[in-house]
Amino acid sequence: MDERKREWPEKGDLVICTVKNVQNFGAFVSLDEYDGKEGLIHISEIAHGWVRNIREFIREGQRVVCKVLHVDARRGHIDLSLRRVGEEEKRRKIREWKDEAAAKKWLSLAASQSGMQEEEVKRIEECMKATYGSLREAFEEIVRGGKEVLHRMNIAEEHVNAIYDVAVANVKLPSVRISGFVELRCTKPDGIEILKEALISAEKTVSTKYEDVNAECIYVGAPRYEIRITAPDYKKAESALRDAAKKAIEIIKQNNGEGEFFRTADGKSTRA
Repeated sequence: MDERKREWPEKGDLVICTVKNVQNFGAFVSLDEYDGKEGLIHISEIAHGWVRNIREFIREGQRVVCKVLHVDARRGHIDLSLRRVGEEEKRRKIREWKDEAAAKKWLSLAASQSGMQEEEVKRIEECMKATYGSLREAFEEIVRGGKEVLHRMNIAEEHVNAIYDVAVANVKLPSVRISGFVELRCTKPDGIEILKEALISAEKTVSTKYEDVNAECIYVGAPRYEIRITAPDYKKAESALRDAAKKAIEIIKQNNGEGEFFRTADGKSTRA
C-alpha cells in the first residue's frame, strides 16, 4: 500500500464511515480508516428507490460501509454511496476492518511488552502492511513462518520475540476440513494389526510431510475407514488426503491385501 493510498481512498473502494451529521439532502460522514477525513452521501445514494425521510435509513453515530464514487483531494471532497454496497460486500468489509483493528491492538500489546518506541511501532506497522498487504495477513504469516518472517523485515530481536509471542497467543489460522475414504482388506492371520499399521502410517505420513496439516483415520464399518484432513487451504488438504490414502493402501498391498480410495462416501473409487 503506497502513501497516496493510505492518505486518500480511491474510486470504487469500500470504506468504513461514521455518520456525523444528517441533513435533508444527504449525510456527512467521517472515514474511520483515513484519519477521519469527511465525505458526503447524497440523498440519491442513500437507498434504492425514493427516499422520503432520510432519517429512516441513516442516523448520527451510525457506522456504515460506503462505496467511494469520487475523490477530489485538492478540495478535500469525497462522494460516497450507501446504496451501491451489497450485503456480501458489507459483511466482508466489516470483517476485514475488525480483523485489522484486532491486529493493530496486537502490535500495540507487543510494543508495550518490549518497550518499543512510537516511531518504531509506526515503522514496523508500515513495513508489515507494505510486505503483506495488511497487519492481519502479516500476523498470520508470522504464525506460519515463525520468527524468520520478522527477521526478514529487519526488526530488532527484542521486538521480534514480543511480536512473535503475541502472534502465537492470538492468531487462529483459518482452516478447512475435508474427508476421503479407503476400503482396506487383508486376509492374513494378523490382518487387524496390519490394518492398524496402515492407518497409523497414513496419519504419520501427513504429520511428517505437512507441518500445519492434521490427519485422523476413523473406523466407519469394515472394510471402510474415513480419513479426515484439517489444513490451512483446500489445495494442501487435497494433497495430504491423497498422500494419506496412498500410504495406507501401499502397506496393505505389501501384505497381499487390497485397498481402494473413495473421495466421497458413496462416490466412485479414485486412484490414490
